[in-house]
Amino acid sequence: MVACASTEVRIENLRNHSDETVVSLRSLLAGGATLIPDPKRRGFYELASGSLVYYIHVSPVNGNIVLLAVWPNPAGQADANQAA
Repeated sequence: MVACASTEVRIENLRNHSDETVVSLRSLLAGGATLIPDPKRRGFYELASGSLVYYIHVSPVNGNIVLLAVWPNPAGQADANQAA
């Protein structure tokens, strides 16, 4: 697992995710979120928050982050259901 803590994160949003999604990802990264490496693809990571999982690529050249996909976090939904 890799921890990321940078305030100057450049996020490329090639798939036109909502601004709210990009801001949330930026906040998670700036807060030192833990990145889970994709075992099949070098430089690709998952980042799980409470209700979402972000799939990103971190450029080895310039450190820019490309937001590739976002999906509901099944673990986060289970936690929310238990709290209700």
